[in-house]
Amino acid sequence: MQTKHSIAIAILITACASTLDAQEQKPLTARELFYAEAAVPAAAKRPQAKATSPKLKPPAPKQSTVAKKTPPPAADPIRDNAPSSASDTKVVLASYTGGKPLGLRYSFLRKSDGDEYREVDPATVFQSGDRIRVSLEANDAAYLYVVMKGSSGSWKVMFPSPEIADGYNRIESGRPFTIPPAPGRFAFDEQVGDEQLFLVLSRKPEASIEELIYSLGSGSPATQEKAPQHVLMAQNLPDSLVGRLRNAVYARDLVFEKVDETTLGDRKEKAVYVVNRTGDPDSRLVVDLTLKHR
Repeated sequence: MQTKHSIAIAILITACASTLDAQEQKPLTARELFYAEAAVPAAAKRPQAKATSPKLKPPAPKQSTVAKKTPPPAADPIRDNAPSSASDTKVVLASYTGGKPLGLRYSFLRKSDGDEYREVDPATVFQSGDRIRVSLEANDAAYLYVVMKGSSGSWKVMFPSPEIADGYNRIESGRPFTIPPAPGRFAFDEQVGDEQLFLVLSRKPEASIEELIYSLGSGSPATQEKAPQHVLMAQNLPDSLVGRLRNAVYARDLVFEKVDETTLGDRKEKAVYVVNRTGDPDSRLVVDLTLKHR
């Protein structure tokens, strides 16, 4: 018969195990997904072979000294047409890190003393005279598009920009930059109101956008090697196109997280992380930003 003490210990152990299971199943936050490494496919996880004691092999029989004629192998079209060496084989590298969630980090930089720009709370209400930039960083190679809504209702292309990489809009992992690029900045005048930005980050080029912003003669940098002759047209995007792009992404696939100095972790920052957690090769994410001016 179990004693009361043994029953209490068993209950305590069960409770601790349940707590650990709950912690292991807790979903990652957007910032954790942003910096997470690619998931290892299940097929790549193989059980380790068990160690076995070595077995003595019987001595090999003596080979006859008389050379035997070996008939030539039968024709094999697959083998015969294969590359003669490993160096002849072309390896096509993937354009993304397989299984890795696609993420974007953004923050608002406001000009302080001198020419220094510092991160502020993304919910900051800006005042007339404020000068700001938007800092952007992706966690994987992808194509970025940033448009700003004007008073006419159309969306002006802010990125790609002729001032950044000759209008080439494929960005690399871990390379932050600002919109607009320095020395440019958004300046709030006396007229109050909200400025709206719409961002698209995609592992594949968005043809519906690129056919509007790149001239037909130069072609899109997404389909060519980076070169200075690419011509970026000063085009506006219709509101209907922005709406279609916004609706093309399932909200359930996106994870948002706003962080500041009080957020747990070693990084002390004021930023927002947006992640598409699917890890698909054609994944994209969309972000609506509002610069509040009162």
